[in-house]
Amino acid sequence: MNNPNNRVVVTGIGVLCPLGLDTSTTWEGLIAGKSGIDYITLFDPESFETKFAGEVKGFEPTDYINRKDARRMDRFAQLAVAASQQAVERAGLKINSINQDTIGVIIGSGIGGLTTLFQQTKVLLEKGPNRVNPFLVPMMITDMA
Repeated sequence: MNNPNNRVVVTGIGVLCPLGLDTSTTWEGLIAGKSGIDYITLFDPESFETKFAGEVKGFEPTDYINRKDARRMDRFAQLAVAASQQAVERAGLKINSINQDTIGVIIGSGIGGLTTLFQQTKVLLEKGPNRVNPFLVPMMITDMA
């Protein structure tokens, strides 16, 4: 583990954030001093005191993930997969059976798929346990990113 010959090389970066859906747009926004904070649009914030947040707007999961897989993923995991794909593309990396075990991604997430958890809690309370999505746990755990 402390071998001085082991190296970490950042070869590509992917970003989807309130300032943009790629690194170039995000960087331009940062340099221009733009804010990604705006009125909340992803849900009705009526019952909250705060009506603004930093949302990733304009993201279309199926630009990165096939429709079936996207439906089985929480939005946080969709964003992570999209950012990872951007990083691989920017790096010009071709992942194959020879190098796949030497490639890694670092993701920081406090909790994972809260959107899915909240949606399925509502389903449980309104429609009963038999209507809860059987993919609830895989959809929300941080490992899915």
